[in-house]
Amino acid sequence: MTPPVVKLNSGHEMPLVGFGLWKVDNDTCADQVYNAIKSGYRLFDGACDYGNEPECGQGVARAIKEGIVQRSDLFIVSKLWNSFHDQERVEPICKRQLQDWQIDCFDLYIVHFPISLKYVDPSVRYPPGFAYEGDEVVPGKATIQETWKAMEALVDRGLAKSIGISNFNGQLILDLLRYATVVPATLQIEHHPYLTQEGLVKLARDHGIAVTAYSSFGPQSFLELDMPQAKDAPLLLDHPTITRIAEKRGKTPAQVLLRWATQREVAVIPKSNNPGRLAQNLDVTGWDLEAAEVKEISGLNRGLRFNDPIHVSNARHASNSARKLRQAYFH
Repeated sequence: MTPPVVKLNSGHEMPLVGFGLWKVDNDTCADQVYNAIKSGYRLFDGACDYGNEPECGQGVARAIKEGIVQRSDLFIVSKLWNSFHDQERVEPICKRQLQDWQIDCFDLYIVHFPISLKYVDPSVRYPPGFAYEGDEVVPGKATIQETWKAMEALVDRGLAKSIGISNFNGQLILDLLRYATVVPATLQIEHHPYLTQEGLVKLARDHGIAVTAYSSFGPQSFLELDMPQAKDAPLLLDHPTITRIAEKRGKTPAQVLLRWATQREVAVIPKSNNPGRLAQNLDVTGWDLEAAEVKEISGLNRGLRFNDPIHVSNARHASNSARKLRQAYFH
């Protein structure tokens, strides 16, 4: 099963359904990527901060070596972490990430957050994580404009076919568009029925920027991080509205949540290590929800955000470990 594609403003095509690599364990990551490719996945969404890019590259290399796919069949996404926003740091870290993936060019390279943190040399710690030393968070000095110009240079040098942004709000997007010579191809945001962000999605589309959703199942991804707001929110997978529609359609609640996004041309990047669920998560484009069902699901919106970078301002005083902070607040 091959998912449909979205035509990006860069001229390239991006699959509407991909495989997300956040919180995929290093011990199983290579096999998960390999098995996902065998199941039909072609887009893989990674990041420096996920700490598993070498293993991702191993899974990709194995699938290519066995002739399951060619490199041109795949759409590989990675992200620039906050510690590498200085103009002179962008290209070297991108090249390192490409080496980890065992490829020559990213299909899409994204600014992970509109936040600059103080540089940490990879020889000291990699990935550097949220904190500079201990639990202390030290802001960097790079502006978004400086970082974006370095991102544009990656396209010119053939290191990325498309570039994009993640976790940007509308104001930052409008500001970026004032000086960008390469318009972001995609915007990746937290997006689920508890956080529909309809205005932001419309703004991106009005400017030709495709939207990708992460955390499509809402609180589910954040329970293991002991986030109070995730524990207090009813699970979307168990929500009566979602389960009723799933039963009516003969689909799983997860499929309904993913189809709610893809039917509105929002790309999704779920993950699973279960072969059955891998197939189910791909089957979220060949059938439709009724307009009333889409509206009913959208009506669950609470403005409830789980991945909130505003907590950066308080992080230097937090008692959790740097790893816990990074996991809790940065996707």
